[in-house]
Amino acid sequence: MATDPTARSRLGVYGISVASELSGIEPQTLRLYERRGLLTPARTGGGTRRYSDDDLVLLQRIGELVEAGVNLAGIARILQLEADNLRLAVDNADLRARLDVVSADLHDEN
Repeated sequence: MATDPTARSRLGVYGISVASELSGIEPQTLRLYERRGLLTPARTGGGTRRYSDDDLVLLQRIGELVEAGVNLAGIARILQLEADNLRLAVDNADLRARLDVVSADLHDEN
């Protein structure tokens, strides 16, 4: 049975104590980051936070920005701009691929 590795990386499996240990970030800081909207861990039916591999990658990026002296508001803006940039890059690649198909079709007609 094949599984989508992207979907798996988004699956919240780590409790806050494990995420804290893996990321090197204290649980209270993880809660602060969530309150500030920097990340949104999944929740169980009972409300327990569950962090994913993607959350841990994001925490690593947040840590890099904190180390660089960026405040939390700046980090939020940087993360949003990086997400926007990624979305635009994907859209651009999609448009280029569609343009290649149209160009090939036009070439074949001639």
